[in-house]
Formats: sequence, C-alpha cells, structure tokens
Amino acid sequence: MLRELRAAVDRRARLRWLHLLLGAALLMPFQLLTTSAVGVTGLADGDFRLETQLLAFALALPLVAAAGLLPVARSLEGAIARTLCGASEEVLATPADSWSARRRTSLWFTLHALLGGLTGAISLAAPPAGALLLLLPVLRPHTVGPGWAAPIAEHPWTAPPLGLALLALPVALAFPAGRRLARLAPRLLGPTPADRLAAAQRRADRMAERNRVARELHDSVGHALSAVGVQAAAAARLLRTDPDFAATALAAIEATARDAVTELDHVLGLLREEDDRTAPHTLADLPALLDRTRAAGAPVDYAEDGLRARTLPGTLSREAYRIVQEGLGNALKHAGDAPVHVRLTVRQETLEITMANPLRPPAGRRTRTGSGLTGLRERVALLRGTLDAGPDDAGQWLLTARLPLGSSA
Repeated sequence: MLRELRAAVDRRARLRWLHLLLGAALLMPFQLLTTSAVGVTGLADGDFRLETQLLAFALALPLVAAAGLLPVARSLEGAIARTLCGASEEVLATPADSWSARRRTSLWFTLHALLGGLTGAISLAAPPAGALLLLLPVLRPHTVGPGWAAPIAEHPWTAPPLGLALLALPVALAFPAGRRLARLAPRLLGPTPADRLAAAQRRADRMAERNRVARELHDSVGHALSAVGVQAAAAARLLRTDPDFAATALAAIEATARDAVTELDHVLGLLREEDDRTAPHTLADLPALLDRTRAAGAPVDYAEDGLRARTLPGTLSREAYRIVQEGLGNALKHAGDAPVHVRLTVRQETLEITMANPLRPPAGRRTRTGSGLTGLRERVALLRGTLDAGPDDAGQWLLTARLPLGSSA
C-alpha cells in the first residue's frame, strides 16, 4: 500500500499527470469549437452550464479522432509520450504512413484527449472545492451562499473528510490513467506490421550496402596490397642480381599504390554517400591490371573471344573487372610467380570468365585465409550468374564465372 502511494506521487507519476494536462490543452480548441456550435444551434442553454460543457465535450471527441488520422499526429503524440509518459522505445515519433498506423494514432489521440480533459477539469475544480470544505468548519454557516456547499454547511463535521477526498481526487484519477496510457502507448503508437517490414527492409538494405563496400575494399585495396607485397618481395630478392627487374617491380608498386588510392577514394565516396568523383574500373582498364600483375612476377596469358563485338553494360563490365582482379590477387597470394591463364568469352548472351593457374606443391589445395571467394560468390549471385572455383583434375586451380549479359538490370 505504501509503495503504491509513493508511486502515485513520484516523478514519473507527476510527468504522466503533466502528460494528461497536455491532452486537455490539445482538446481545448475542439472543445471551444463545439461549445460555440452548441450555443449557436441552441442545443443547450448557457455556454457554461454543466450539461452544455458535457455535450460540447462529447461532440469534440469525433473531431479529435479525425485530427488523429493526420500522419503528423503520430510524430507529435509519439514524442510527447516518450518524453512525459515514460513510454518504451518502441513508440515511434515519425509520421504514420499507413492507414493502420493512422487509425491506431487516432484512437490514442482520442484517449489522450478524453482522459486528459477529465483529469484537467478535476484538477482545476477539485482542489479549490476541497480547500473550501476543509475551511468550512471554521466558517460561519451564513457565510456559505447557496450552491453545492450549502447542504454540507448544515453538517460541518462531514466537510473535512470530503475536502480531503476532493484534494486526493486528481491524484487518484491521474495515476491509473497515466499508467494505462503508458501501457497502451507501444500498442497504439508502436510499429505496425508494415512499419516492421519497412524497418527490416531498411536493415537489409544497410547490410547489403555494407557487404558491397566490404567487397569493394577487399577486391580493390586488398588486391593492391597483395600485389605490392609480392612485388616488393621480388624487388628485394633480385635487387642485386637483376636491377632492371627490381626497377620494374618498384615502378609497378608505385602504379599499384596510386591505383589503390583512387579505388579507396571511390569506396570512401560510397560510405559518405557523395557523388563519386572517380569512375570505377571496367574491362577497359584490364590491360593495365594485367601489366601490373606481370610486373609482380606472375606471367599472365590473356585471351578473349567475342568481347570486342559486344558492348557490355557498365555494371557488368565493372563487376567482370572485379572478378578478374580478385582472381589475379588470389593467384599472386597463393601461387606466387606461377603462370595465370585468363580468358573472357562472350557466347549465347553470356559472359564467361575463366582463370587457371597451377597449384603450388606440396599442398595440392588452396589455403582458405580470406573472404575473397565469398565476396565473389555474392557479387556473381547479384548478377544472377554462376561461379565455380576449385582444383581440377589437371592439378590447376580453376575459376569460372558465367554472367548473363542482361544481368546489369
């Protein structure tokens, strides 16, 4: 019992009482409108009689419900409920986009105005009346004029208990009303199934964007670092015995690092959601990539069939470049200076990318140390293509990607 009394007057209860009074303030314009309408139409006599105000109050609630259907109503009521009512974080302070959310907000707005109007009226009327009843025993009966207190003045000993009851009435009403509204807030102002679906779609979009940026970083910067490491090791090994090759490797390191910085600017532009100032690489940039790989010490045999006769969509050309880049990076990382065979073929509305290189003995298999193949599979899947990667019967690592020419959509 003592705990309930403390809860009824603690800070949260006071904020909820203020929340109810704010509901009364939101009701006031509608109440004034219906009061004027009742007076003009003659539905009741006198603007300030109790029956007039009750009728105007009843007529104002449908107007409140109609106003609650506005999308902005959830923004207003959600922010107020989270600040004053102590509602959970599930309460949304965003415009209601669907009719289901609007109907829920309308019901909440009506309840807020209804309970707020009752609480506000009692909070204004009950304390003065309670104070008068507490003072009634010390007042002379003839000082109390005709009205509601006149019958009580004839029995002054009943006035103090009634006065205390009137003083406690606002708390007795505001505490359960505020607690009930706080419990209803997540249900009426929280996300609807459509809101939850939209939130899940936004999360999926963010995850897809993060995966895309991760693939870009891995395929571009990761490839560049792998190539730089191999080139630097080759240059250090042959610096004394073959200065010309070492100079070529150092020049390739410079070109690779410069290209990596450009790629990094492109990816950072994606993260900042800026207009990309650096055009991403396409198959037109493939010769430079092959030259840098050759400079790292890995012989690259390149061939193409039917590629020049077709104009590839931009998206497909960019993704094909990334696939070749990742394949060359894996070859440098796992096979060193082993020769790499790259072939691009266009046939039957399909771009086929085939890459093969010998496996390094004695392992006979690739070591799975990164996420390159996973990123390649995701990239190819987005283009509705297929990817096969693994050792073949001839002891080579074979990577084959097949991309539909219409997959850029």
